[in-house]
Amino acid sequence: MNITYIIGVIAAFGVMVIGMMQGGDGGFLTPGQIMNFVDGASVFITIGCTFAVLIASFPIPTLAAIPKHLAVLMNTKKYDPMAIIERLVELAQVARKNGLLALEEMGNQESDPFFKQCIMLVVDNNDADQAREIMMNDIEQSSARHEDAAGMYDRASSVAPAFGMVGTLVGLINMLKGMDVSGDGASSIGTAMGTALITTLYGCVLAHMIFGPIATQLRQRDEEETLCKLIIVEGIMSIQAGANPKFLREKLLTFLSQKQRSDDGGGKKGKKGDE
Repeated sequence: MNITYIIGVIAAFGVMVIGMMQGGDGGFLTPGQIMNFVDGASVFITIGCTFAVLIASFPIPTLAAIPKHLAVLMNTKKYDPMAIIERLVELAQVARKNGLLALEEMGNQESDPFFKQCIMLVVDNNDADQAREIMMNDIEQSSARHEDAAGMYDRASSVAPAFGMVGTLVGLINMLKGMDVSGDGASSIGTAMGTALITTLYGCVLAHMIFGPIATQLRQRDEEETLCKLIIVEGIMSIQAGANPKFLREKLLTFLSQKQRSDDGGGKKGKKGDE
């Protein structure tokens, strides 16, 4: 589970609420005064319009994948480059002993479709350049789809503050239309102005505390997946070329930082300071 994301979002909301509770004289607001920051119309305008724009901007399959995006965001242990390296070394040992055709059974056991596809490409004795081209094209297209998904949250992050301002303008217009400077009318201006500005607050919260972090996290998951796929491609192509398993392991470890290598029980201790 992505603990840092959960902690960060909860902490952001917690700090914001504590800040709201601070009174002007250094004390705390009463529960009744906390409700000054809650407004149903503002929520309706900001959230409703933001999601309406997303529906207008993206196809149904992209929108339907939102639960999947959140599941990917929360899973930080899906991609394990060290496990992939060890698996590739195992495949290299089998290939050197029994030939490339012996990898077919092992390939059928792979749960990762990309890993399985790469193994089958070398088992079928495809041309090395053509096989690499197919693998790299798969990586590029997958990364492009992931960028489209992250772009949806970027879009939401950009329109939420805009609709916060729209809500503010709506509130100001209604305030000015109903303003009556006679009697107690002038005293209600401050209250009406505060209500109008709440939508801007909601827009900023949506953009920077919800949608922005989701887009960043999805891009990070994409980088992790791309790294693992590049390791697979390099490993499979080296196996096809008949690389020594020990040499292959050292070659694939160069994709990782020194810290990642030293964290591995069988790896060499890395140099200090490598990031």
